[in-house]
Amino acid sequence: MLKILESGKQNRKVGSTEMNQDSSRSHCIFVIVIESSEQKEDAMLITKGKLNLTDLAGSERQSKTQANGERFLEACKINLSLACLGNVISALVDGKSKHIP
Repeated sequence: MLKILESGKQNRKVGSTEMNQDSSRSHCIFVIVIESSEQKEDAMLITKGKLNLTDLAGSERQSKTQANGERFLEACKINLSLACLGNVISALVDGKSKHIP
């Protein structure tokens, strides 16, 4: 599991801004599924758990980072993706939404 996590870390995109030398420029989701089985009389009991570890790219104010060019475009897309994620979470928790974006 650690080898897979390290492989993902190596593939993440990072870049330097005025606020952070190693600013993450991509999101990372690491999903761990654990499953166990146990024989109970004439049935197999299966227990399953899932853990999602999420590291979101940083949302930074462009005025503070002094980003321009490629870094500016990355920041715009990071902020947009975080806003979209916020919409998804809001729709999931409000209990009224018929559509999850």
